[in-house]
Amino acid sequence: MLAPVRCLALATMLAAAAPVLADDGVGLPGGLSVSASATAVTDYRFRGVSLSGGDPAVQGGVTVTHDSGFYVGAWGSTIDDGGTDAFGDVELDLYGGWSGKLNDAIGLDAGLLYYAYPTNGKGIDAEFFEPYATVSASLGPVEARVGANYAWQQDSLGGDDSLYLHGDLSSGIPTTPVTLNAHVGYTDGVLAPTLLAGTGDDTALDWSLGATATVMGKLTFGLSYVGVQGPSIDGATNDTVVGSVGVSF
Repeated sequence: MLAPVRCLALATMLAAAAPVLADDGVGLPGGLSVSASATAVTDYRFRGVSLSGGDPAVQGGVTVTHDSGFYVGAWGSTIDDGGTDAFGDVELDLYGGWSGKLNDAIGLDAGLLYYAYPTNGKGIDAEFFEPYATVSASLGPVEARVGANYAWQQDSLGGDDSLYLHGDLSSGIPTTPVTLNAHVGYTDGVLAPTLLAGTGDDTALDWSLGATATVMGKLTFGLSYVGVQGPSIDGATNDTVVGSVGVSF
C-alpha cells in the first residue's frame, strides 16, 4: 500500500469524474472551436479530500472540440503535497474523448485522462492513465448523470487499481441564474478517502450539495457543502464549505 502522503498526492490527479466541456466556444477553421476557463476555489476538494491542504487554489483549463464531438484539452490546478516536494505544486491533467447524443434523450461523454506533475522535483513516478465514461439524460427540469472512472493497475499506484462510480443531479431555478447541484460518489481501490486517511479500508462514499449562479454570461459563483466517509482530518477529510468564482471564455 502506498504511504498516505503519496496516495493523497496521487488523488490530486483525478480532479474530476470526467472533463466538463463548455457549451460553446470560439469558432476555428475546420469545424473546430476552443473554450477556456479560469477559477479560484477556497479549497481544492477531490472526492471529499482536500488536495490543497485546506487552502485556496487557482485552476484553469482549455478544450478544443470538433463538430464531430471529439475533443482534446488540458486542465491544471495548484496543489499542496504536504511540503514533501515529491509532486511539486502543480497538477496537470491532459484528456481526449468524444461527447455527443446517442439519441434524443441520452448523451455520452467518454475518453481517457492522463495525469502529470510538471513541477515534480524528485522524479517520483506518479503519472498514470484513467479512462472514463458518463451517461447523461434530462428528466424534466433535472439533468442526471451517472458515470465511472477506472485506473487500472499501474506502477504509480503501487501496482493497485481504483474504481470510481458517481451520480450527479442538477436543476436550474426558473427565472433565476441559479442552478442546484447534488453529487454522490463511491471509490473502491487505492484512492479511497478512507485508505488515504490511514484506516486500511479501501472503499468510501463522498457527497456534495451546492449551487452555482452565472451572471453576465461568463462569470460563475459557486458554494458547496462537501463531505466524505471516514475519519475527519482537519484540512484534509473534514466536512467543509467550498466557495468558487470562475470565468469562461
